[in-house]
Amino acid sequence: MGLYEGQFFADLDEGVRSSAAVVVPMLIDAIAPSSVIDLGCGTGTWLGAFRANGVKDVLGIDGDYVERSRLDIPPEQFQPADLNQPVRLSRTFDLATSFEVAEHLRPERSESFVADLVALAPVVCFSAAIPHQGGVDHINERWQDEWAAMFAKHSYRCADLIRSRVWDDERVEPWYAQNTLVYTRRDLVAEGDQLPMRLVHPRRYVQRMQQPHRRVLPPAELARETRRTLREALRYLREERFAR
Repeated sequence: MGLYEGQFFADLDEGVRSSAAVVVPMLIDAIAPSSVIDLGCGTGTWLGAFRANGVKDVLGIDGDYVERSRLDIPPEQFQPADLNQPVRLSRTFDLATSFEVAEHLRPERSESFVADLVALAPVVCFSAAIPHQGGVDHINERWQDEWAAMFAKHSYRCADLIRSRVWDDERVEPWYAQNTLVYTRRDLVAEGDQLPMRLVHPRRYVQRMQQPHRRVLPPAELARETRRTLREALRYLREERFAR
């Protein structure tokens, strides 16, 4: 079962459940889906929230390591798959979701993972860890606008519908509050807020600063990281200036 054994999901359960209870009704109100697929569903907590709010046609996909006895959805609505490989299904859905999953996938899988999501639904709700967010086996942390650029290649525009509405809601975990964005084909949902794409939630920032035994980078690696961060910041500032 590797890194994602039962305890991994148990540690996340309360925060995921609380967050889903707040965010899912907002998504239903904005999108009104009759069917939902979740790539990287874990134990199906997000889909369980959709079912509790009347959306019964759901499908969750995640690794075979997920314990079926822990599922929040019927076992027949779960399909095991290696998400580092392309996902091919014979049907589509009204909404595809993926919450804090892409950072666990190989970096070279990023573009094709986005391609899988947009092939599955005309609306995608997507959340993935930003650089230095921290977590178990985060090997592909990226800024929000990097993912947005990948969706844009498929003509999916970003609709910032959730973040401002949950930013100060302590029932919602900070990573969902800072990362959850909706991508849509055509004008299927409202455009939402005009917030900066790159946001860092203060609660997560404080959590990270308070974590003990932080790894001290060797000087050469620290220099590389500093240069990379500065390059990203300068590129972002240039893009923001030209966008105005």
